[in-house]
Amino acid sequence: MKRVIYPGTFDPITVGHMDIIKRATILFDEVVVAVAASSGKKPMFTHKQRVDMVSLATKSLSNVQVVGFSNLLVQLCEELDTDIVIRGLRAVSDFEYELQMGYANASLKENIETVYLMPNLEHAFISSSIVRSILLFGGKVEHLIPKEILPVIEQVV
Repeated sequence: MKRVIYPGTFDPITVGHMDIIKRATILFDEVVVAVAASSGKKPMFTHKQRVDMVSLATKSLSNVQVVGFSNLLVQLCEELDTDIVIRGLRAVSDFEYELQMGYANASLKENIETVYLMPNLEHAFISSSIVRSILLFGGKVEHLIPKEILPVIEQVV
């Protein structure tokens, strides 16, 4: 069975993330969406809220599991017995950062493979930081996030 981990902060999860997750479910037997605590990034939503939102957004996908983590990604790979990581790339600027992270992970775990997926063009501009910025000014984000998480967003913001 081929298991892949899709790690991220998911602050909050967007339709771009969902696009990557849905396509990963076709390529792999099991997709583990790993929500990083990322306290250094000072997320808008708590770790529990983010794990809950990802769980709500992916509940209809039978081969998706959601976990929270606060250790190194390579340690999580060991715990979950996988050497495959999926990352999304929206633009060239993402590539530089993701390439560095991929090499850093490979330096810590020899057999780790990072697979890069690009979101569909209609989602290429969407990022969690854009959603957070719009939320801070009371703007509408319904078209940028999975509908299942809207109630959680409305409670917090």
